[in-house]
Amino acid sequence: MSLDLRLLLRKHPPMPSDIDLRTHIRAIPGFPQPGILFRDITPLLHEPAAFRAANEQLAEIARSLGATLIAGIEARGFLFGVPVAQQLNLPFVPIRKPGKLPADRASVFYQLEYGQDSLELHRDPSIDGHRVVIVDDLLATGGTAAAAAQLVEELGGTIAGCAFVIELDALEGSSRLNGHTAHSLLHY
Repeated sequence: MSLDLRLLLRKHPPMPSDIDLRTHIRAIPGFPQPGILFRDITPLLHEPAAFRAANEQLAEIARSLGATLIAGIEARGFLFGVPVAQQLNLPFVPIRKPGKLPADRASVFYQLEYGQDSLELHRDPSIDGHRVVIVDDLLATGGTAAAAAQLVEELGGTIAGCAFVIELDALEGSSRLNGHTAHSLLHY
């Protein structure tokens, strides 16, 4: 093996195909409030091979769903959605919290456990006619993902499916996605 190839492999080692993503998710009890067991993706982001493996698995889901556009939900959905879009050579659109998008945008309001929130998406560039896969790090109660799907549909996109790194099964978030399919890499 040449010295150049050895140096390249040291900087970019081949990715093991058997990475257990679960070992890169940290459980933090009592955050953000007592009684909650928070699933922290920070260790996953810190390990390049694991982060790459998660994004490749999400990209494979999007590919299998026939995506023509990837939408990421602010903010952690950007961390996963952008690499997926790049890997598949597809456009990416950010679904943002209110007041973050400067151009003409559509909004959708949705109910939270204790109140209301909203999401926004630029009207231009158009997503009309695209098969959209919505990407986020976590599916909990499903309210945010359902609102994101509603927003995409209001702007003419078709939801091909939703892809998540983690799904909290006990919260039954996938049942709130209005018939759209949730694909999750890890289930807790």
